[in-house]
Amino acid sequence: MSPSPLAPAPNALPPVLFNVCFALCVVSVSFFPAAYIAHAWIYDANGHGIPTDFVNVWAAGRMVLEGHPALAYDWDLQKQIEVALLQQDFVGHFAWHYPPPFLSVASFLAQFPYPAAFIGWVLLSIVPYLAVMRAIVGRTFGLVLAMSIPMVVDNALVGQNGFLTAALVGGTLYLLPTRPVLSGICLGFLTYKPQYGLLFPVALIAAAEWTAFCSAAITAIVLALASWLAFGTESWQAFFHWMPMFSQAFLTEGRAPWWKLQSLFALARYFGSTEQLAWILQWVLTAAVAVTVVTIWRSRVRYSLKAAALAVGTLLTTPYLFMYDMTVLAIPVAYLVRLGLAGGFRGYELAALACALVLSMSFLFLGQPVGFAVTLIVGTLVLRRAGPWWRRAPARGHATSGDVGDFQRA
Repeated sequence: MSPSPLAPAPNALPPVLFNVCFALCVVSVSFFPAAYIAHAWIYDANGHGIPTDFVNVWAAGRMVLEGHPALAYDWDLQKQIEVALLQQDFVGHFAWHYPPPFLSVASFLAQFPYPAAFIGWVLLSIVPYLAVMRAIVGRTFGLVLAMSIPMVVDNALVGQNGFLTAALVGGTLYLLPTRPVLSGICLGFLTYKPQYGLLFPVALIAAAEWTAFCSAAITAIVLALASWLAFGTESWQAFFHWMPMFSQAFLTEGRAPWWKLQSLFALARYFGSTEQLAWILQWVLTAAVAVTVVTIWRSRVRYSLKAAALAVGTLLTTPYLFMYDMTVLAIPVAYLVRLGLAGGFRGYELAALACALVLSMSFLFLGQPVGFAVTLIVGTLVLRRAGPWWRRAPARGHATSGDVGDFQRA
């Protein structure tokens, strides 16, 4: 037999991959206790709360507990609670803009003291993320890989929900071939960040995954009804009232500096583009990604690559994307690592992943909008693995047995 273009030892974990990931894992795990002791996380040296994103979660939850869930969407009223909590003022707003179902999470966390809620949220949300990464990779190394992603630090540092988003995206994709109902439930819960659900219905329809599609729709409806019963009509009215203002502030006025957003839209604005041109570029990219995802999901490409392509496309199609949201990129990376461990890595893959890793880490130190380039690198690796996917004959119905085997082989 002629020598394979892949690494000669399938199922072997490349030492360089393990060593780099293990080192980064140790750094991630040790960083936060050290930062807390050094007064660089949650509280500063004066005992005042450090203004970060999690404060809006706790403040919104406090308003719910006080019987005013609709007021959580009022920027000025919420800031008053945040300033009182942190015992110091700050520039701008940490606004609450999630759909009402997520108020249940906020109200639960607000029952605890702020530092306990902050740390508890990070620990609680990272568990399903680690579980999904372990399941996708198919071995314990998935836990090390999960903690080595630089976005782990970005997310935990500000108490954001990147772990939860990645867990729901990964859970939806991992469970789809074997547990479509549970997959749909995960997708239904993802409606707490609806901008990441744009491509999923398109892919499910293209692949005729009607069970997951219906399960997701039912879950989303149940969550909406439950939140309506719990928090009233006023909370939904407030959500829709404040959303245009939020969009105006962040996508038109640039209240958050453009380098903090990692989409093509924000990258164009960062380099001085007009808003109109930025939107044109973003919508052209979204259309191209949607066509690509549909073509891949209708082809006979193995399921791991379909899942990876959809996860990457999820990040490319939204203009509102922070670095902590890019924790989702761990999902397609996990699928690529799974394929590499099963059949060997191609010569350029580890080098390309290393490049993406360095770019991601540079964000912590340089504050440059590198996220879009990182996403493109991972997306290119997925397409290269898929080969001439546009020539593959359309698949009939659900995933083939070979696709399901992608999951069942550990």
